[in-house]
Amino acid sequence: MSRPPLPPFTRETAAQKARMAEDAWNSRDPVRVAGAYTEDSRWRNRSELFQGREAIVAFLTRKWEKEQEYRLIKDLWAFDGNRIAVRFQYEWHDASGNWFRSYGNEQWEFDEHGLMRRREASINDIAISEKDRRFHWPAPGPRPADVPGLGQEPF
Repeated sequence: MSRPPLPPFTRETAAQKARMAEDAWNSRDPVRVAGAYTEDSRWRNRSELFQGREAIVAFLTRKWEKEQEYRLIKDLWAFDGNRIAVRFQYEWHDASGNWFRSYGNEQWEFDEHGLMRRREASINDIAISEKDRRFHWPAPGPRPADVPGLGQEPF
């Protein structure tokens, strides 16, 4: 199975890969997201370490049960060969209606078929009030074209 764009990445194809990942994650469909990873993909997400598509689906299912009304923006940070680094922000609320903005960075490594074989994510959460939210498009679903990326302002 091939998942274009394939490495080695250019600025354009790395940005395309990041936007494709953003759109998939904004679908909040664990099976769809897991399809972009190798069968034995290795993950570090915060303090969790796990491997394989089944573990990815289980993790994402738990994640989106907790992180309700999830909306994400990813921006390309750097790329080289078969590796991409992105920064991201997402907003969500818990079961009590408390809102958070999560900030993070990911490092991705792809195989020759364009599937991600390694993902490492570092993430911090900040409590926000509902009035301070920035991501308001309908969810689940992709970020609309008229909603800008993170740009030059990381916070």
